[in-house]
Amino acid sequence: MIAEDDPVSTELISTRLTKWGYDVVATKDGAEAMTILRGKDAPSLAILDWMMPGLDGLEICRRVRETKKTVYIILVTARGEKENVIEGLRAGADDYLIKPFDKDELRARILVGLRVMELQEALVRRVEELESAALEIRSLKLQLPL
Repeated sequence: MIAEDDPVSTELISTRLTKWGYDVVATKDGAEAMTILRGKDAPSLAILDWMMPGLDGLEICRRVRETKKTVYIILVTARGEKENVIEGLRAGADDYLIKPFDKDELRARILVGLRVMELQEALVRRVEELESAALEIRSLKLQLPL
């Protein structure tokens, strides 16, 4: 998902992502982005602009983290000071990209995000398997004669 209020930036990023083979959902403001991120089939990776009317990228980061949904967030902004990077990451962004950015850097950061999300999904599946096995062991213990 892309949340960007500048139509030119949205088009450039969206076109590039589509060319790389990704399904893209583009939003024009923070409220629309939050609606999509709260949805049942929310995207697992979001590229958020910091400066948007209404809900900005930082507020979206905070709200997504409160929901405990697993979304990899790349915050994009022209704010390049160290304090801004720290503020963005503390708000809940997983990565931070300063505008203008190189398309190859964006692609590399997306690939990192997708690897992280794949590991997260594998971990969730493994925990579910372990919980199932633990339940089966408890059930078998109850069936053993003492």
